[in-house]
Amino acid sequence: MNYPFYIAKRYLFSKSSNNAINVITIIAATGVVVGAFALFIVLSAFSGLKDFSLQFTNVFDSDLKVMPATGKTLEFSETLSEKLAALEEISFHSKIIEERAFIQYKGKNHIAYIKGVDANYIRVIPVDSLLYLSEWMEPGMNEVVIGTGTSQKLSVGINDYGNPMEIYVPRPGQGQITELNISSAFNKKQVVASGMYEVNEDVNSKYIFSDFELARSLLSLDSNLVSSVEIKLNPLSDEDVVREKIETVFSGQDIVIKNRIQQNDALYKMLNTENIAVYLIFTLVLIIALFNVIGSIIMMILDKRRNIKTLYNLGATLPAIRRIFFLQGSLMTALGGILGISLGLILVWIQIRSPFVYITSTLPYPVKLNPINILVVFITITALGLLASKIASSRVKGRLLH
Repeated sequence: MNYPFYIAKRYLFSKSSNNAINVITIIAATGVVVGAFALFIVLSAFSGLKDFSLQFTNVFDSDLKVMPATGKTLEFSETLSEKLAALEEISFHSKIIEERAFIQYKGKNHIAYIKGVDANYIRVIPVDSLLYLSEWMEPGMNEVVIGTGTSQKLSVGINDYGNPMEIYVPRPGQGQITELNISSAFNKKQVVASGMYEVNEDVNSKYIFSDFELARSLLSLDSNLVSSVEIKLNPLSDEDVVREKIETVFSGQDIVIKNRIQQNDALYKMLNTENIAVYLIFTLVLIIALFNVIGSIIMMILDKRRNIKTLYNLGATLPAIRRIFFLQGSLMTALGGILGISLGLILVWIQIRSPFVYITSTLPYPVKLNPINILVVFITITALGLLASKIASSRVKGRLLH
């Protein structure tokens, strides 16, 4: 019979004759439950916030993006386009021209990136999810789609044909721009906003979408030069295999291929760093709570000195007696962790199904039930509990046995 486990279980669930010991044990167990509950809630909330932040990149950024390793443009002829379209792993691809531009409207100025896209762009990116107002631009009509941030900065509306916006891009090879040549130093186009998009605060004022040919004309680029190629993959495609095939298509050119994470590496690094920081902070809180477990077990050892002597006289060894109190602490933390996680699961599930915490009057605080969070919290509480129990059980010394 595993008597250390049996005795440890009895010590954990039975009341002590000393009421102070009972109070200390309840406080220690409550600390474990609350610590596990708080850690799980925070991780679930952060997982929800992470998904909420990244959902914009899932809409705005393509599965893969081919860019020049150096310089601003790469060669993308019709032959290369046909080779890329022939790859079975690729659903669609779109040519992109991107450059910083100066926008003027009724005396107001704004600097943004003009992003020229071809007709395939709407198949690569779900633009319906981007559009906030009106509709996507028509090719060849000098129309653009602006962000809500740009609209606010310029006070520009939709389909204002009487007052078109003016887009200026420096002409290549003109040298230094001065007052004497300022009129000839820029390419200029008058455009009308056909629609408005909404992604996030940074993007809303950063990009102005235009027709590919309009952007190419503004930048005076050759017809076979692009800034990048954005690609939509088939659902079951192997990214590594596709990368190799794309590199073969662009052989002879120095390119960089970025997936959605790599296109937003700064955002992902920031979110992951914050996640680790939050985890470490609440783990520290949990460690402080587990000091109560150590104190509770030590008080139990002092309270059970007569029982310890009896067990020793009956043949129990010092390691076996230490194991009793080690198992008692381990059970307390493991059961407390399970209870805390269970309460956290209930609260998160309620927030998902019937939100009661809101960021704004209409936007519920995002949370996510992630199995990895359950595993992380349980492993953390168990590991720290085993360490605390080991420290406390080591206080059983030989002098208590005589």
